[in-house]
Amino acid sequence: MKNKYIPRLAPVAVLLAALLAPAAPAAADQSFILPAGLGCEFNLGFDSKGGNLQTKQFTDKNGDVVRVLSAGKGVLLTYTNYGEDPANPVAGKSITIRTDGSVTSTRVNPDGTQTVTATGHNGLILFPTDVPAGPTTIHYIGKLVYNVDPSTGVFTFVSSTGQQRDICKELSS
Repeated sequence: MKNKYIPRLAPVAVLLAALLAPAAPAAADQSFILPAGLGCEFNLGFDSKGGNLQTKQFTDKNGDVVRVLSAGKGVLLTYTNYGEDPANPVAGKSITIRTDGSVTSTRVNPDGTQTVTATGHNGLILFPTDVPAGPTTIHYIGKLVYNVDPSTGVFTFVSSTGQQRDICKELSS
């Protein structure tokens, strides 16, 4: 269950962290390997380096965070197929994407869920517990909207426009 909270969208991970911290420049560097069956049918490596992300949170009159905005450019994303053996991940084929920028707006809804609208370059990893059920990893260039329930960790895909790259399919061929 602990793995369901692994960041699935680099800028969103920064935004969620910003809910607990004051607004400041945010580092985009992240690196992790998801076990087979979570992001793809194989162990999926994700590495995010560089970039110049700025994050700002907005509060209501009671001081509660109601929106978080993150914008930046220059993040280098690398997805890697680490094979199917979770006990012995071995790096195989990789895809590296130089992003030309993204803006992510996260609105905190009255029920505590979050609605995320991301534009530009964004990768979204859906787990089997998400809606629709993964494992899927798609890199979007355009607009992406999804909801997050922080109490369960479930992401619910709402819509997208623009280009899509099926990272799992590209890494498995």
